[in-house]
Amino acid sequence: TFYGVQTFLQIASQPSIMGVTVTDYPSVPQRGLVEGYYGNPYSEANRMSLFEFFGRQKMNMYIYGPKDDIYHRAKWREEYPTAEAEKIAEYAKVAKANKVDFVWAIHPGNDIKWNRTDSLNMIKKLNAMYELGIRTYAVFFDDIWGEGTDATRQAGLLNYISDEFVKKHSDVAPLILCPTQYNKGWSSGDYLDILGEKSYKETNIMWTGNSVIDMINKKDMEWINNRIKRNAYIWLNYPVNDYCVDHMLMGPTYGNDLDIAPMLAGFTSNPMEYAEASKVSLYSI
Repeated sequence: TFYGVQTFLQIASQPSIMGVTVTDYPSVPQRGLVEGYYGNPYSEANRMSLFEFFGRQKMNMYIYGPKDDIYHRAKWREEYPTAEAEKIAEYAKVAKANKVDFVWAIHPGNDIKWNRTDSLNMIKKLNAMYELGIRTYAVFFDDIWGEGTDATRQAGLLNYISDEFVKKHSDVAPLILCPTQYNKGWSSGDYLDILGEKSYKETNIMWTGNSVIDMINKKDMEWINNRIKRNAYIWLNYPVNDYCVDHMLMGPTYGNDLDIAPMLAGFTSNPMEYAEASKVSLYSI
C-alpha cells in the first residue's frame, strides 16, 4: 500500500496524466544504501532526508557503517553515550516510518580478540543496539590486516552471533557480513570458500565486484556465488568518491547488467559524503 501510494503520487505530480496500468514490484529483495565511505559522516538532517527519499523511491535498506563513527569501529565494545544513542534510536524510528530497515553495522576486525570475552562483548553491544530499536545487523571485516582476517574465525563469530543473539529474538533479521576479501582482485587462497562452507547459509555476504570500484555483471555473479555458495549481497562503490575527492560523481549510471536480479541477495550503493548530490546517482541506480 505504501509503495502504491508513492507510485500514485509520482503519476499525479506530472503536468498531464493519460490512462495508465501499473505493474510494480521489486526484483531484488533488499535495495538501498551502505554508508561505508571514508570521510565526514552524514548529519542527522542528511540521514532523515535520505530515509524520506528512500521511501519515495521504494528502497528499503539503509546500512549504517560510517568509518568515522568510533562506536561502530574503534570503540566497538563500548555503548553509545546517551545523546548519540538517542539519535540512533530516532534513525531507526524514522526509517521504519518510511518502510526502510535501518541496519546497524559493527566493525570489530582491527583489534578483535578471538576469545570468549570478545564474543560476549559483541553480544552485549548488539543487545544494547536492540534496545535502541535496531532489528537488522551487519558485521564488517573490510580494510583490515592481521588476526582479524581469519575466515574460519569470522564464520565462527557470525554463527555464534546468530545462535546467541539473532535466533533468540523473533524479530531480528539474518546477519549481513562484509568480508575482508570483498572483491575478486583482492581474493586469494581459500578464504571465500571457507566463508561459504562454514558460515550459516542465511548469512548475507557482501561483494563489490571484480575490484574495489566496479560495476556488476552476470559473469561476476556466477564466480562469487559459486565460491560463497549463496547469492552475493552487492556493495556497489558508486557514487562514493573518497578515492577521487576532486570529482562529484553525478552522471548517468551505466555498466551494471540488467539481468542479474535473480542472482542477488541485495544491492546497496556506497554514496559520496555529500548526501544531496548522491541522490542523483542513487535514483539512477
